[in-house]
Amino acid sequence: MHRCKKPIISTSLNQPGSRAKAMRWIACMATASALIFSAGCTVGPKYARPSVPTPPAYKEALPDSWKQAQPNAAISRGKWWEIYNDPELNKLEEQISISNQNVLLAESQYRQARDQVRIAHSALFPTVSTSPSASYSRNSTTLVASNQINGTNTAVISGSHADYTLPVDVSYQADIWGSVRRGVASAKDTAQSSAANLENVRLTFQAELAEFYFELHGLDGDADLLQRTITSFEQFLQLTKDRFDAGIASGGDVAQAQTQLETARAQLIDVGINRAQFEHAIAILIGKPPAEVTIAPAVLKVPPPAIPEGLPSALLERRPDIANSERLVASANEQIGIAQAAFFPSLLLTATGGFESRNLSQWFSWPSRFWSLGPQFAETIFDAGKRKAQVDLQRAAYDGTVATYRQTVLTAFGQIEDEMAALRILEQEAQAQDAAVKAAEQSLGIVTEQYKAGTSDYLSVITTQTIALTDERNAVDILTRRLTASVLLIEALGGGWDSSQLPKM
Repeated sequence: MHRCKKPIISTSLNQPGSRAKAMRWIACMATASALIFSAGCTVGPKYARPSVPTPPAYKEALPDSWKQAQPNAAISRGKWWEIYNDPELNKLEEQISISNQNVLLAESQYRQARDQVRIAHSALFPTVSTSPSASYSRNSTTLVASNQINGTNTAVISGSHADYTLPVDVSYQADIWGSVRRGVASAKDTAQSSAANLENVRLTFQAELAEFYFELHGLDGDADLLQRTITSFEQFLQLTKDRFDAGIASGGDVAQAQTQLETARAQLIDVGINRAQFEHAIAILIGKPPAEVTIAPAVLKVPPPAIPEGLPSALLERRPDIANSERLVASANEQIGIAQAAFFPSLLLTATGGFESRNLSQWFSWPSRFWSLGPQFAETIFDAGKRKAQVDLQRAAYDGTVATYRQTVLTAFGQIEDEMAALRILEQEAQAQDAAVKAAEQSLGIVTEQYKAGTSDYLSVITTQTIALTDERNAVDILTRRLTASVLLIEALGGGWDSSQLPKM
């Protein structure tokens, strides 16, 4: 690699006419700086958000699920979980931002990215440094050197002497081609991406907590149903024993009734395993040891609220993960410009001044001053295609971020369609299941009366009881699935977030 450099031009006030020369150089440097700042341009592509396929409407949307006049009426910005009107859920969700370690990690990463903006921004300003020194030295008395001054040989002074120096150095990398400004813009884009990632992480764990919460209380519904079933089976067992004592029922009927009862008890015990695991998972999400968290049992009864999904085009502004990907695209675009700026010469402006003396009492006197200033140009003449390869590298990286961005948008549309379909179909399934539960209850009542009257055997009772229990558990599970699907839909819609909440940097 060969560099063509213009030497630093310096002068000293001790030389004849140096004051005039210094004033001329200062004027020239001021003029050059003004021209640099006024004529500086930015090379590289101008950023535009990549286009993505956006449908005019959602395929799975319910006809009456959204009204254009009030697109976000039912989702609270930031505290979307309040739509469920559950104080216990509200209290748990509030702790996610405070104590969840993954959220705190993402928050620290955002602060690091924000600090990188400050670091990049500092390159827009000159660097001023100083390195004062005081040294003492002694020359050898046996060595003699000579200097030719006005044709006369003079010996170098031997013995001890001091040297006091207070230099101040100023350097500035002129941002002629915008590489520094693009570096600042790239850092800002990355910081905004990190801010969006923080919101995405926060939303992910908030949604996960709500899912676990409804799953836990769905198991409470199963436990409540099984407990009522056990009570009913105990009554049937006693009835069967009474009939056996009266010689009406057989020992096989008693054994079957006992089997039904013990099976239900085993199912109730098994529910406790999953419930404990969900409770422990919720404790971890809110940053507490499982031993410190106990969630009181509660049965789910209320179906999910209506969730307005809005227009598909608005999704690009409402998902933090989409904003995250889009900001990374913008940052990658700036990197292309930075790579292209390397094809042009760089200009470094430097100035040095201060005081230097061998006598401490004269250190800060006006005659002890020194200074120099001048520009330095640098240009790479040959690099065997390195800079072009770097531009191509950044373009390939940009294309990769564009593909990731578009895939993120497509995935978001797919998630919304999935959850809207789930809510629509589960609502229909819930209606059918409720009808099945009512029919099973009627059938069980009829078979029970027939068994008591002796017109039906106990096998019919067992079969009907099994069907009724299965139908009721399915109804409980469907309600749980509807609530968790509503949580996933809110998450897929961005949880009430909007890209206008990104920091301006």
